Amino acid sequence: MTATSTGTLYLVPAPLDFGCDIQAPLDQSLPAATLQAASQITHWICENAKSTRAYLKRVDTLFPLKLPLQSQQIDELPREVHKKGDHGADGHVTFDTRTLLTPALAGNDMGLVSEAGMPAVADPGSSVVRAAHDCGLRVVPLVGPVSLLLALASSGLNGQGFAFAGYLPQDPAQRTQRIRELEALALKQGQTQLFIETPYRNAALWQALVQTLQPNTRLAIASGLTLPQARTASRLVRQWRQQIEVPDNRIPAVFAIGR
Repeated sequence: MTATSTGTLYLVPAPLDFGCDIQAPLDQSLPAATLQAASQITHWICENAKSTRAYLKRVDTLFPLKLPLQSQQIDELPREVHKKGDHGADGHVTFDTRTLLTPALAGNDMGLVSEAGMPAVADPGSSVVRAAHDCGLRVVPLVGPVSLLLALASSGLNGQGFAFAGYLPQDPAQRTQRIRELEALALKQGQTQLFIETPYRNAALWQALVQTLQPNTRLAIASGLTLPQARTASRLVRQWRQQIEVPDNRIPAVFAIGR
């Protein structure tokens, strides 16, 4: 608990190996200070309670938890946030996020955590952060892996101007249209376009990208980041077309296009 009358909301990054067959040691991707801070938090807002408990078990092997796992208060974000995101009309959501922050308003430090990476970046949680600011709570982001930035840095694409486009449409025709829209932005403005996909659809998205993009557009992929099987590659589309290569449908990946 902090020394003030209200608690602090900590944004706690999680390892990027969620759902992967192999898990890397936590201390290889997360600093000791982050893990130690996480071990002292007893109230959580999360994307998924089961994966949060699994994460805390891993933390406990390095830094003992302040309270046993069964005594931790873990609340999930509503399912509507997963389906519709944190930003509705005018940036608002249809539920009162402040109710999740009741423990912090009572003086307890809280942690916001997603299944992988930094919460509220390519993941739910921004509504909680907004509510914390509106309630006058201190918000502290902890250091940890952010897949989008790792992918961008390893792509060779423009890191001075970039945008994250989230998930592309699943419908083939709509996906093709969206790819062309993003490519037009990338080529006209020089703005790198980053996007992700559910791992089991990696191959389908990759095929659509290679078939749809112009030959001289640069296409990069970063998969399994921070894991032993991590791989990054960046080539012109015409070069990708000269070799048959399909991304693993079991490993999370970040895609990027630009010039």
